[in-house]
Amino acid sequence: MDKHAHLNKVIVDFKKLTPEVLKLTVERYPDGYDDRDVISFRNAKGERIEAVEVLTADTKYLVKISEKLEYTMENYDASDYDDFEDDDASAVVEPSAEDMADAEEDED
Repeated sequence: MDKHAHLNKVIVDFKKLTPEVLKLTVERYPDGYDDRDVISFRNAKGERIEAVEVLTADTKYLVKISEKLEYTMENYDASDYDDFEDDDASAVVEPSAEDMADAEEDED
């Protein structure tokens, strides 16, 4: 039985990622996530979703994994969000393809 069944469940796509959920995700997975952290399920449309779980006192967030999420977690700086409310999804800016490509080149 799921011990978190009583929690509200929210699926979060990168476009709706808030500073609060991003911070919780980085705190939960400070070294990034790997295959054993990923939860796979089908949404109401029957699409396969892969996500990582982040919990608060009343909510279970299932944050959809993506290259954008990985990049944003790796480059997380809490001060980038000082001027925004915790629930402001416009605060988390989508990384450019160029920035993500530069990061991949740096890893090589």
